[in-house]
Amino acid sequence: MQAIIIEAGERSPQVEFDFAAGRLRMQGESYPENAAAFFGPLLKALEQHLGEPGPELEFDLDLAYFNSSSAKALMNIFQMLESAAAAGRRIRINWHYHSDDDTMQEFGEDFSEDFEHATFTLCPRD
Repeated sequence: MQAIIIEAGERSPQVEFDFAAGRLRMQGESYPENAAAFFGPLLKALEQHLGEPGPELEFDLDLAYFNSSSAKALMNIFQMLESAAAAGRRIRINWHYHSDDDTMQEFGEDFSEDFEHATFTLCPRD
């Protein structure tokens, strides 16, 4: 499956989904005007990738801000990853945030509670 690379926009994050390498990355801010249009193709590609046998998958998230529509899309991504992990695929999610950003830390902690099979790691940085 071909990699998906989207440069960061004024309201959307940088996205690098390198399926062949088993590396997903999302960085920046996420509050697109039309979250369904932005995240829809990503969800579809991820669903297709997870439907095929493959190597472990690591997802690095480094978001400084996201809105409620983006949070819903992230939950959809996380549910897909958790289902794949429950089916036996090794999934790692790394939630990056600035150590002084209590809000992003709390969001990461909240998201982490939904995982039983995938590994979810909080990754503070200075």
